[in-house]
Order: sequence, then C-alpha cells, then structure tokens
Amino acid sequence: MECDKHKQPLHLYCPNHLMPSCDVCISTSHSKCPGITSLASVVEKTKIEKSKVTVEKDINHFLSILDQLVTSKSKNIKTGENHCIGVKKSINEIRKEINKHLDHLEEKLCQETDIIWNQERSKATDFISEIEGKRQNLKEVKEHLQTVTTNTSKLQSFLGVHKIEQQVHQCQRYIEDLEDDERTKEVDIKMKRNGEMENILSKLVSLESLGEVIVDKTEINLNKETSLRRKAQAKSQEQSNINNMTMNIETKIKINIGKYKRDMICLIDGRVIVVEWEGKVNLLNSDCKLQKQLPIPGEAWGVTQINEDTIAITYPRERAIKIFNMENETVTKVFQIEKRCYSLSFSNNSLTVGLRKEEIRIIDLEGNTLKSIQVQSESNLYNLVYYDRRVIYSDSSGKAVYCVDESGKQIWQYKHDLTVPRGLCIDTYGNIFVADCDAHRIIVISKDGQDSKVLISKEDGLENPKFICFKHNESSGFICDSIGRYLAKFNLSCE
Repeated sequence: MECDKHKQPLHLYCPNHLMPSCDVCISTSHSKCPGITSLASVVEKTKIEKSKVTVEKDINHFLSILDQLVTSKSKNIKTGENHCIGVKKSINEIRKEINKHLDHLEEKLCQETDIIWNQERSKATDFISEIEGKRQNLKEVKEHLQTVTTNTSKLQSFLGVHKIEQQVHQCQRYIEDLEDDERTKEVDIKMKRNGEMENILSKLVSLESLGEVIVDKTEINLNKETSLRRKAQAKSQEQSNINNMTMNIETKIKINIGKYKRDMICLIDGRVIVVEWEGKVNLLNSDCKLQKQLPIPGEAWGVTQINEDTIAITYPRERAIKIFNMENETVTKVFQIEKRCYSLSFSNNSLTVGLRKEEIRIIDLEGNTLKSIQVQSESNLYNLVYYDRRVIYSDSSGKAVYCVDESGKQIWQYKHDLTVPRGLCIDTYGNIFVADCDAHRIIVISKDGQDSKVLISKEDGLENPKFICFKHNESSGFICDSIGRYLAKFNLSCE
C-alpha cells in the first residue's frame, strides 16, 4: 500500500495518531511523536476480529445517539406548532384588555395634564417674580456703589464698599444654590407611565418572548470512550501628626482674571489653573501671572491633571468631561455623562467625578464606568478627592466633610464647627485640608476623621477661602478666595 500524499510505501505506524505512515510522513508530520514502530509488527499483534467487533459496537453507539437527536427534534417541531396556536389566541385576548386600559388612561391623563400644567405655570411665574426681585436689588446695589465713595471719608467709603461686597457675596451664594434649584429646570409636560400602563407593557413584552422560536436543547451524554485614584497634591513632611502642623501665609498675589471662581489646581510644573465662574479656564505661570486662557469651548467647572501635558475638565451644562492636551491646545476626548458633573480627581489611572448630589463615579480614561458610589449630599458635589480607595467630599449646605469607600459605605464624617466647607486637598499621609469659606479659615482633618486643627484663620489675613492646593511634591501651595481677588501663597511645616 502507498501513501496517498507522498506515493511511498506505508511501512511505519504512529501510535499517537493511530496512523499508518511513510518515511516522508514521519519526518514531516510525526518527527516529535514517540513510539514510532513498523506497520507490520502492529498488524501482526492486532486481532482483526476483535477490532471488528469493537468498531461495530462504536457504530451502533453513534447510531443510537443520532436516533435520539432525530426523536428530540421531531418532538420539538410538534411542541412548537402547538405553542404557536396558543400564543396567537393569547395575543387576541390580551389585545382586548390593552385597548380597554388605554381608553381609560387617555381620559384620565387628559384631565391630569390640565391640572399639572396649571401648577407648573404658577410655580414658574412665582420664580420669575423672585428673580426679578433679586435683579432689582442688584441694580440698586450697583447704583449705590457709584455714590458710596462720593463726598465721604475714606473710612466711610471702605465700610460702604465692604457692605456692598457682602451683599454681592450673598448674591453669589444665591446664584450658586440655583445650580441645584429644581425651579431653574425647563418644564416639559410628558406622559409618565403609571402602574396600569406598566402592567400592560409587561404583558406585551411577555407576548413578544412567547412569540420567539425557542430551541429546547436536551443534553445527550456522548460516550467518548470508544476505541477512538484629585491626586494627592501635597508631599507632607516625615511627621504626619496634625498637632505638629503649622501653616503661614507667605504673600498674597492679586489676580486680575474675573471675580468668582469654580476650581483651582497646581500643575506638576508649578503653574496654576483657575476656572472662572463664567467657565473660562485660565493658565497662570509659577508666579501666578496670567499666561493665557486655554481655548476650550463651553462653560468649564472642575479640573484635574492626568499627566504633564493633559488635563480633564467637567462641563455640567453639557453633561460631559473633556480631555485637553495643553501642549497642542486640543480636546482629544469627550466623555458624555447623563448627569451634571462637577468636581474631578485623578488617581490610579482613573477619574473620579461628582454627579449632582447623589453619585460619585469612577471611570477609566476611555470613559467606561468602573465604580458607581451612591451618596446623600445636601449640596452638589463641587469638591472631592480620591485617595487610597477612598473618596473624601465636602457638603457645603450640610456643613460636613465625608469619607466613603468604593462601595459607598461611610468610613467617617466630620461636622465639628464647620460653616461652609469648600475646596479640599490631601497630603501623602491622607490628612485632609479643608477651606471653610464663611469661617475664613483652613482646617486639617486627620486621615481617620477623628482629629482636626485650625491652621490659618481670619486673624492671619485669610478671608473667604474657597480652594486650597499644594504644589507637586512640596509643602507649599496656594489658597484662592471665593471672590477671586487674590491667591495666598502658604507654607506648611511639621515641627
């Protein structure tokens, strides 16, 4: 006998592949197979009649399996035909019930529509009246500002301007709170599905499932035994005990980039980014002089640094996070978020973002959600930082700072004598530095949330601090006031 492939005599046998072979087959396809022997010796030792019986047994075994498959498939066909008849009958009956429910809903919803719209129209009219009152007050303050320094002493002028600043500050607080005020949302009258409608739709979905062709797969035993983390921005001193910490203001630097601010960070190279209330993103050099406004469209809010050339910024109104390359001055990625997004922190090659009042979300640099942490904050999540598998966030309206783990479990809360906690940053030991705005002070809270200390207060020249950030790998940094008049450069020491 010859090899069909190489036309050479079959005089060898491979026991691993149970295959008669020629010399070429052995050298090309079975060179690594052990136990190559002569075909003649294998034939001599083999009992042909016994092999014949074994092969016949295998054939009968496989025939029984194929018979079982034919029987099963035939049964499936008959069952499917019966189910089709039943489903068609059920569809007719349920459709009658659906029509009955829809007639009832139509009449009921038309009446409710008129009632609800009248209520919403009244709320909107009252809100407009409130806004007009605030506008009138601001106009009066503006007119008074033009005359407060006329024919008065310097002391009287100072007190007058200071009083107006406080009034404007109150207006700022009012406007900030409007970000979370339900009355600012556009009202759209739509039909909301109630329980009755949901029951009807549930039946329809069930009918669709019953109408699908379902193959009932019966498993057959085939016997094969045949004969075949806002980066932590501060680098603390070796001593982490907060009782030994002291902080002092080295100098105040005036900045002329608008008033109210939304966020501030120190970049790795020593420069500073400040986001204005209007959403403009300002890049300051290491001396805090305005270098440029970054050409990013939209109204920015929170900002964090990803690497030396890349930052990420939230855009609440657009419900988006934009990745921006500062060297090329281009937006490289946009992640759409279904909720308003505010504060940002970067750690462990992922972004942590605050969504409205109720959610902190951790996403990768492709926009995929890694964790969703549910929280209960009285104010929007304007300030947070991710560190060591924990998220620390401030609740200005609730007058508290919270620490939660990635499951949303609260590790600790700090409410001692806080007024309006705003900006946060963390040192390498996990100590939290908080800008307590209306109390005019910076507080440090220990990593476990049990201890705290006031580091700077109004007596040190601090007024309405809103943000605090450390320079990269340094124990100094900047504090920005809420109105955005200056950046205060500070130094931290642990004696």
